[in-house]
Amino acid sequence: MGKRFRQYQIRAEGDGGGPGVTFEFGTDAESDHEIESGDERGVGWESAEVRMEDWLDPFRRALSVHGRHAELHKWHINWVRRLGTWTVRRGMALERLLPEDVDRFLAHLASSPGLAAWQVDQAADSLRILFGTVLGQAWGRKILSPEPPPPEDIPKPAPGDPVAKLRYVIKCRNYSRRTGDAYAEWAERYLIFCRTSGMPQGEDSVRAFLERLVVVGNVAAATQSQALNALVFFFRHALGIPLEQIGEFRRSKRPRKIPVVLSRSEVRRLLDALPRDCRLPAALMYGAGLRLLEAMRLRVKDIDFERHQIMVHDGKGQKDRLTVLPDRWCDELREQMAATRKLHDMDIRKEYAGATFPLALERKWPNAPKEWGWQYIFPATRLCVDPGIGGIRRHHLHETVIQRAVKLAAKAAGIDKQVGCHTFRHSFATHLLESGADIRTVQELLGHSDVQTTMIYTHVLNRPGLAVRSPADD
Repeated sequence: MGKRFRQYQIRAEGDGGGPGVTFEFGTDAESDHEIESGDERGVGWESAEVRMEDWLDPFRRALSVHGRHAELHKWHINWVRRLGTWTVRRGMALERLLPEDVDRFLAHLASSPGLAAWQVDQAADSLRILFGTVLGQAWGRKILSPEPPPPEDIPKPAPGDPVAKLRYVIKCRNYSRRTGDAYAEWAERYLIFCRTSGMPQGEDSVRAFLERLVVVGNVAAATQSQALNALVFFFRHALGIPLEQIGEFRRSKRPRKIPVVLSRSEVRRLLDALPRDCRLPAALMYGAGLRLLEAMRLRVKDIDFERHQIMVHDGKGQKDRLTVLPDRWCDELREQMAATRKLHDMDIRKEYAGATFPLALERKWPNAPKEWGWQYIFPATRLCVDPGIGGIRRHHLHETVIQRAVKLAAKAAGIDKQVGCHTFRHSFATHLLESGADIRTVQELLGHSDVQTTMIYTHVLNRPGLAVRSPADD
């Protein structure tokens, strides 16, 4: 029997309201039966692979139309392939799936060990583009990732309060408190904007709100991007309405800034001008390339003196990484840990609850906050009451203490550059490249996902004076 050929032609518009694209591709209709009747390793499996290849090029184009980064295309394709494998094992055809079938697949991913919430979100985004754009299914544009099961010790929000629902979802997903506060603030500002302007909640009011931030507020590009991400999350997870077509809106211009870098002699002068209790955290920010909060959140167990390594847990983007432990500061670090040990022993004798701790980890290891390995290396001088868990605990040294000390030390050392705590990290990367370190090595030490972020430090290789002589010196 001859094979029938099914032709698809679908028009899709870009996420930003830009020029769309028409997708044309074909599949043989006979393979529908092969998929339905084939077993996991038989004809159905092979036919599913062929059909997946039929969709591969249109799916890549759809990802580009929707503004997904080219380096992430392989992960989006991987989620679609996993869906294809999942459907074959259940004797189904991919293009015949119903919304409840996709929901079951996403629920299967959400319950899989080792997959983070952001990966399930990425899978849902991939399927939303596949079914909503490539296959032209109207219900596909409304695909949402399943909400994680709510922990019993997190109180449910009051009905009718979308901002409280947003905070609840963020807590259930174990996002950081700072992320929750920032997203909630943007949601509240957006709702106030809707009330004062009289615009209904939706794509038009989001676009107007984002443009107002630039026209009236004159915010930076990063601020506008954070507001957009917060509102997309708010609509999708708090309101249950994914934003489909925001359209074009005025964007803040992203200036190209070269990071401020200190010379080695300036770093030494700045460290010498810092008070003793702030010198070691600043030295680790320079010697290991740590961010300010990464240095403040270091715990005893994160230091490996034998391997000369520092393990950074839950850094920016909830990523872990290894970085170098500078030999020069090992003795002072041991002295600091010995002083912290005395303070910890005193807290235990007074039956305090130990160090502040993530809620999910404390449920798993209830005794860990009192264990020595989980204590902060740079503890706060005063105790606090944990608002999320309760109990009198000892937090890490507040980051503003270091920030103020660095500002004053830069002035005392006679350094006229715009110096902040992140300047130590900029100097760490730049001095490594000047010493001949590989750009990929620097990328791993800094924890950058994209090497393009690290490439900003290569400005030191093109600075005036390396290969060009000023005519004023002739």
